Amino acid sequence: MAVAIEYQKMMMEIVYINLPGPAEPQPGMSGGELLHGFLAELYQAANPEVRNFIDSLCLKWNVHYRQG
Repeated sequence: MAVAIEYQKMMMEIVYINLPGPAEPQPGMSGGELLHGFLAELYQAANPEVRNFIDSLCLKWNVHYRQG
């Protein structure tokens, strides 16, 4: 028997990654700062296939990059 009401939960949160990020890891950086640098560097991928993959992940997880 089919379900009478179907719904899809939509993620409402938006994550913004500000560019540019830290250029190099430094001693004493927090986990958030390290992640920020890592994600900012991923965004600069030169390979178009990698870039398309990153863009598809951003769409899926509602992540946006923005220039600071």
